Formats: sequence, C-alpha cells, structure tokens
Amino acid sequence: MECWVYCSHRSAPETAERYAEKLWIKLKGCYLEAKSLAEKEESISSQCITQLDTLITPAQTAPHRRKPDVPEQKRKRMKADAESSRLNSPAVLPRMPVDYSSISVEDQVAARVTSMDADKDEWIVVKVIRFDRDTNKYEVIDEEPGDDEENGQRKYKLPPPCIIPFPKRTDPSTALDFGTGSQVLAVYPGTTALYKATVVGPHRKKKSDDYILEFDDDEEDGVAGLPKRPVPFYHVVQLPEGHRQ
Repeated sequence: MECWVYCSHRSAPETAERYAEKLWIKLKGCYLEAKSLAEKEESISSQCITQLDTLITPAQTAPHRRKPDVPEQKRKRMKADAESSRLNSPAVLPRMPVDYSSISVEDQVAARVTSMDADKDEWIVVKVIRFDRDTNKYEVIDEEPGDDEENGQRKYKLPPPCIIPFPKRTDPSTALDFGTGSQVLAVYPGTTALYKATVVGPHRKKKSDDYILEFDDDEEDGVAGLPKRPVPFYHVVQLPEGHRQ
C-alpha cells in the first residue's frame, strides 16, 4: 500500500506535463488555422475592393467629364448674342510659345485627345506619366474616364502640339495675363474637359485671382444669355490656333 501511494505521487507531475504539451500543440494548431483563414479573407476582400472600384469609379466620374449638352437652336441663338456683344471687345493676346520644359512627370496638363482630322477638338485634363524621347511623345493618363471607357483609366501617347501645360497652382507668375475680351481654353467647372471661353470680368488685381468667363454654347436655367463662371487661373490656358468646337 505504501508503495502504490509513492508511485502515484511520482507520476502526477509527468501526467500534467504531458497534458500541457498536448494543450500547447492544440492551441498552436488553432492559431495557425486562424492565421490561414485571416490571410484568405484579406485576399478575397482585396479582390472584391478591386472589382468594386472598377464598377463604381467610372459611374461616379462620368457625369463630371463634359458640360451639359445644349439644344442646337438655343446654341445658335446664344452664339449670335455672344458674338454681337464682343464686337467692341479688346484684341486678344498674341499667341505665346508653349514652354514644354516646364512639364514634369505627375503634372496635370491639357491634352487634345482627338485626331487632327476630327470635326471637333476635344481637350481634357490628363496626368503626365513620362516623355518618350525616341518618339517625341508624352505618355499621359486620363484619370477620370467616361461612360464609354469600361476598362478604367485610359492612356494616350501624344506629340507636344497636343499638350498645353497648366500654370502652377503655387506659382501664379507662370500664368499668362488674359485681358477682358480674350478668348481662352478653360476647364469647365465641375468637369475635367476644356472648352473655348471669353474673359468677361474686370481686369484681375492679382494673378492668383479667378477669371470670370463665358463659355461658348453654355446655358443655365433662369439666366439670360451666357452665364458668367469663375475659373481658377491654373485652369485657364491660351486658345490653340485653329481650335474647332
């Protein structure tokens, strides 16, 4: 009897040690399984987010690509009214050479994305990716595609004549000073497209002040004639020669 009691006391620590070892192995297995499940969940979530971005982004940005269409009859009437009001306007600025050396990678620029023989010129805001010296072309990306661009952001390779750098936001001295009556190319408010416009506001006191513009073929309910719209100086550039709109 004394021998049995002695042996049982010696085996208790060994049993506890073996139990702790089994428990540790089981906990480690649970941890590894939870880690694997978490990694799979992260991978699936990333795929879902990518697919949602592809589906949602174009639909959100498309309405902001172009200004609203104007009925043809009203467009002709407004154009006639605008032309008659500008008969006595000051002469526009002489064309200035474009400083392509000011363009850097990641800069936003104005780009004509239609061909030379197109009926109309389409200018949009794009971001510069790189300049290919071999082809003498800029590689740019349209960051806000429209309804017809299902594959997301669209890339273009354009020669320098299709690119106009914007004035630097932080350096108003890089902007040209367009006087009242000057015809310009400007980003229509709330869009990423540029249209022909005329400076109608008084001469700006500072180069950092907004321009007051009338866009050709523009309209606004309850407003007689062409509405006057403020546009930041860094979204206004000189009108390209032979512009078709």
